[in-house]
Amino acid sequence: MPVPGPGYSITVRVEAPASSSAAGDLTTAVGRVGGVLTAFDVVESHADSIVVDISANALSENHAQDITQTLDSLPGVKVRKVSDRTFLIHLGGKIEVTPKVALRNRDDLSRAYTPGVARVCQAIAANPEDARRLTIKRNTVAVVTDGSAVLGLGNIGPAAALPVMEGKAALFKKFADVDAWPVCLDTQDTEEIIMIVKALAPVYAGINLEDIAAPRCFEIEARLREQLDIPVFHDDQHGTAIVVVAALRNALRVVGKNIEDCKIVVSGVGAAGSAIIRLLLRKNPGDIVAADIDGIVHSARGNLDGNLTSIAEVTNKQNVSGTLHEALVGADVFIGVSAPNLFGAEQVATMNSDAIVFALANPDPEVDPMEAQKHAAVVATGRSDFPNQINNVLAFPGVFRGLLDAHARHIDDNMLLAAADAIADVVDESTLNASFIVPSVFDSAVAPAVAEAVKKAARSKTK
Repeated sequence: MPVPGPGYSITVRVEAPASSSAAGDLTTAVGRVGGVLTAFDVVESHADSIVVDISANALSENHAQDITQTLDSLPGVKVRKVSDRTFLIHLGGKIEVTPKVALRNRDDLSRAYTPGVARVCQAIAANPEDARRLTIKRNTVAVVTDGSAVLGLGNIGPAAALPVMEGKAALFKKFADVDAWPVCLDTQDTEEIIMIVKALAPVYAGINLEDIAAPRCFEIEARLREQLDIPVFHDDQHGTAIVVVAALRNALRVVGKNIEDCKIVVSGVGAAGSAIIRLLLRKNPGDIVAADIDGIVHSARGNLDGNLTSIAEVTNKQNVSGTLHEALVGADVFIGVSAPNLFGAEQVATMNSDAIVFALANPDPEVDPMEAQKHAAVVATGRSDFPNQINNVLAFPGVFRGLLDAHARHIDDNMLLAAADAIADVVDESTLNASFIVPSVFDSAVAPAVAEAVKKAARSKTK
């Protein structure tokens, strides 16, 4: 199922004989071992040899090594250097601080720094709300993590989480012109995290919690929302939920079903799954059946923590028990935010006709999309190499742009639902189909639409 992609992209510099067949031999060798050639550049040419940079996508680090070794084994070919293009773009980090004001002479310095800056400090001391107008607080978000649940890598710690948080900050700037900064905390103690974020809050107009393990993330978010006067948004929960709700609205349009008539199965009841369930409940679905590693969640199951207990109270109207496979029988929708390879085409076949399957585990989904397509009418994944990618980038930049523009102090479900509707509405009737239920993350209409919807919802709350 996986295909070589840019996540494992290499550039191999090779020296080869200057023969008429050299280029063909090199490119054929890459293809023979399953690499996808993306560029072929001659960097040196001599009477008897050429030096070539060959760029190719691979499946993994081991596959990249196979490509390199295959090239090196060709007669007369010598590999000089191998560069991992993913590591190259991370050298020195992916973001920087750039002054917005000129500092050309003494006058500029006197206004931007001492003595002139003292007057601005006094103004803020007299009226703290002026910090939103006169400092970076106006447009700045903290991307906060403890490194305990990073991507699919698990508890790798704050330093190893930093490349992800840098990337998040770059996406904020790219898609919504929001200045975001990574805040990677060297603690996984709930009380310490809350205390530190509260202490840092004066600098920021919003907090984006990221990659903090459940169930700790629920308490951290809830208590920070209570104690801070700026929005606190946990992207793993609410960003995912927004895009799933948007995608499901459009998928149901494709198959001609109403959510009020649908049985929805959600696999995974951690941060993302719980938030998806709670936001979907605002849409009044026929029923939601949640399942985790121990099977269907129901009130009599036992071994339920606080989060699972609350989920059991609002889902599974028939109080059924059993396995995920049993839950899928007669379901209209499957939403997976759990683990890879949990079922196959035969289980999809037990769902209702015109079934919708969102298999979002990354990088390997709960069911092979190609297998799911044998019986499901609409299939979505979290991957970029299949149609209908459910990607949080569709949500969080625009959400924060709207919150900042509204000078919002809180965030609620009405704002999340407004964001979901805005994303769904970008896909109009002329473009909607089974392979296109959400817009591209590079669609320039998405972030402004989400921002405007969130801003309107936030301002209506304050009236």
